[in-house]
Amino acid sequence: MAMLPANISFEQAAAVPVAAATALQAVRDHGHVQPGQKVLINGASGGVGTFAVQIAKAFGAEVTGVCSPSKVERARSLGADHVIDYTTEDFTRNGLRYDVLLDIAGSHSLSECRRVLERNATYVLVGASAIQHSSSWRALSRFATVRFESVGASQKVAMYITKMTQSDLEVLRDLLAAGKVTPVIDRCYELSDVSEAFRYFEEGHAKGKIVVSGIA
Repeated sequence: MAMLPANISFEQAAAVPVAAATALQAVRDHGHVQPGQKVLINGASGGVGTFAVQIAKAFGAEVTGVCSPSKVERARSLGADHVIDYTTEDFTRNGLRYDVLLDIAGSHSLSECRRVLERNATYVLVGASAIQHSSSWRALSRFATVRFESVGASQKVAMYITKMTQSDLEVLRDLLAAGKVTPVIDRCYELSDVSEAFRYFEEGHAKGKIVVSGIA
């Protein structure tokens, strides 16, 4: 547990723990993001993605977000330096390269994703969505970290399961209190409307977190 910052509401606090910790561990522990690095976040507008954009910016990265057209402005408002609309541009085919790729959406195969990596870049698979994308992901899912070595290059592919820790909650509390990270809530439902909340979640169009609060 961590003390609730004065600038964060109870509804916002409810949106933080797992999603924000997942993003923090992707950026800091597995992506090892450093100031000035170019970071691509595929799936920049969902619950984890909105935190990942803000945390990567807090770590000093140049952030490019990938999302649907209806969520482009949201990604920009969170601090993304560049935003790619995946309906009009395939980030694996535009010739741009990145030091770190955080893949939350899992929309492309491993070979496609490696095309956008610099020679010594890191690819982080956030969550299990991409494991179902192809047999290559399913084979690699048995390992936490895989390296692809060639002359003058070493690309790392990392997969992980989020672990909630007291120290991470304290880091997130400090980021929230400093205004460097703000929870993004798309919709807030009363407990009596929880079935409607699940229906909206299953549609896959949420721009941030969905929060259920109150007493039925």
